[in-house]
Amino acid sequence: MSRRKTANPGEEQDFLASYDATAFDRPSLAVDVAILTAIDGHLSVALVERTEHPHKGCWALPGGFVRIDESLDRAADRVLSAKAGLSDVYLEQLYTFGEPDRDSRTRVISVGYYALVDPARMDRNRRPDLAFGRIVVPWEGEAGGPVGARDREDRQMILAFDHADIIGMAVKRIRGKLDYTPIGFQFLAEKFTLRRLQDVHETILGRTLNKDSFRRRMLASGLLGATGERETPVGHRPAELYRFTKRSAI
Repeated sequence: MSRRKTANPGEEQDFLASYDATAFDRPSLAVDVAILTAIDGHLSVALVERTEHPHKGCWALPGGFVRIDESLDRAADRVLSAKAGLSDVYLEQLYTFGEPDRDSRTRVISVGYYALVDPARMDRNRRPDLAFGRIVVPWEGEAGGPVGARDREDRQMILAFDHADIIGMAVKRIRGKLDYTPIGFQFLAEKFTLRRLQDVHETILGRTLNKDSFRRRMLASGLLGATGERETPVGHRPAELYRFTKRSAI
């Protein structure tokens, strides 16, 4: 029986010393982050208006090129911090977008991420150049596809590059994960009512849910813990407040 020979470290060093990294085309690598939240009963996404070509005047996701010495996750964290003032939020890699003509400047491959944020926290950390677009989903369920965005005056926000596809993929992902992972809690404050939790689920799914069956399912899930407190101040009978038993949905 022949044994596999152990690689010669010297040979590998010689190979690396003579390796020509310019022998192959090297595309640029970027990350784009779809920061999602729930505002006034609508699923919304954070956008930045582009001030330079290409797509000058259009709206884009916060993003940036990956530095040569950083990982993809580190790059996404940097974009969240620098462009949205956010850290320690739910962040997940979404999909790689690599159509050859997606960026007219050069060959750019983008790794999409999505972040889920409580709207109250977004208000506290909002940057002046960051706007929120109400996501308009032209498909039902998890059909998938590009989506649109509209501003607070209900005007269409033209999306740059393939960001309509990236946002659409993020919506499809969270709709698909809502029933088997507790990602909906990421849109909520630490303490919340069952009504507020149902509002978040309906916002994500784009449809209404039966109140009684939703509450039974949530209370039986083991994901909720009663706080013994009630909401204040309200002009009606105060509802009981709950908290999520595990903050991370990963």
